[in-house]
Amino acid sequence: MKNYFVSGIGTDVGKTVASAILCEALGADYWKPLQAGDLDNSDTIKVSKLISNKKSKFWKEAYALPYPMSPHASAEKAGIEIDLNLIHLPEISNNLIIEGAGGLMVPVNRNTLYLDLIPKFNAEVILISRNYLGSINHTLLSAEALMVRGVPVKGIIFNGNENEATESIILEMTGFSFLGRIDEGKKIDKKFILKQAERFKQL
Repeated sequence: MKNYFVSGIGTDVGKTVASAILCEALGADYWKPLQAGDLDNSDTIKVSKLISNKKSKFWKEAYALPYPMSPHASAEKAGIEIDLNLIHLPEISNNLIIEGAGGLMVPVNRNTLYLDLIPKFNAEVILISRNYLGSINHTLLSAEALMVRGVPVKGIIFNGNENEATESIILEMTGFSFLGRIDEGKKIDKKFILKQAERFKQL
């Protein structure tokens, strides 16, 4: 069984859609340890609504925080102290997709970054990159943070239309594997997820 930690080079690069696609492709379970804001339509709820297979299970967050902010700020505003000892992997016998919040350097509390949590999960990182002005810088910074910490990386998924000049330099400079591409989707629904999942079944 494999644990994959899905992180992005920033916010709104497509981590949740990528997580749904990977869950569908691998029949994997899904877990987002920290949800900040949007509790009535959390990422766990969104992913569960996009999955067609009957194998995937969706595990409760360790912390469901009320405000759409960095986890540390959302917790502080709500008067909650995030205790890392209460963040445990679900006990399962299946592949697991773990979705992060924001990027790798997002603070969980005053002493801990999301990057610090990944070793607790015994997971390989799948980094989601999306092409925009500045994405090379953001992707290379994320890659360097992972490499400096010695965090195992499965590879990169590019989300959106191809940009050969951007993607080739990222892959050359990081040495990370290209795992595949997620098409630009006008409508993100079960049909879209099933189609994209075909590309990642051999992950």
